[in-house]
Amino acid sequence: MTKELRERGWTVNPKRVYRLMREDNLLCVRKRKFVVTTDSNHARKVYPNLARDMVLTAINQLWRADITYIRLRDEFVFLAVILDAYSRRVIGWALDRTMETSSLLTALRMALSRRTVEPGLVHHSDRGSQYTSNDYTDLLKANGIDISMSRKGNPWDNAACESFMKTLKYEQVLRNEYRDLADARASIREFLEKIHNQKRLHSALGYLPPARFERNQKDAVARQLSV
Repeated sequence: MTKELRERGWTVNPKRVYRLMREDNLLCVRKRKFVVTTDSNHARKVYPNLARDMVLTAINQLWRADITYIRLRDEFVFLAVILDAYSRRVIGWALDRTMETSSLLTALRMALSRRTVEPGLVHHSDRGSQYTSNDYTDLLKANGIDISMSRKGNPWDNAACESFMKTLKYEQVLRNEYRDLADARASIREFLEKIHNQKRLHSALGYLPPARFERNQKDAVARQLSV
């Protein structure tokens, strides 16, 4: 928050920001009922973890995928996302009443439409039944994307994507009461596309939002090529 305020031209002290946020009860959000979204009890092929040893130097080297639940007034819906691991940018997402493969395919197709698949691109996810389905893995293979999956019972293997999901919950979902699926979809679209990608500062990106970080990287490459 201190970085965000300074980005907007304010001269602020971190201790004062912390005190004011604490007084306004902005430091934490209570947890709600947990819903399981990963079903790894299946007989489908599970792929090795290729992401663990990767050293990223650019976008389109590693995509990370995950799915989480979102509570509406009368039901749960499910959000599937795909992040570019280098820039933390959301490049594909889908929100639906089901967490079946069809919803995940919608997110994947969005990512494919927005990005150029580079040789060696790796798609990493957990080993849930949706990600191991033939429809999902076939689409990855058809586009020349290598498949990587987390080790069994190891949440750290996809920690970056799970961390994003927590941020989404704390900063957007738990602060809103969505009327219905359409309301949730519009609100979450706003957060993902306009706030997270375009405005939210990330310490791992030198306190830049993902879209600006990608532009800076692209400009840097262009300058190197012009020398």
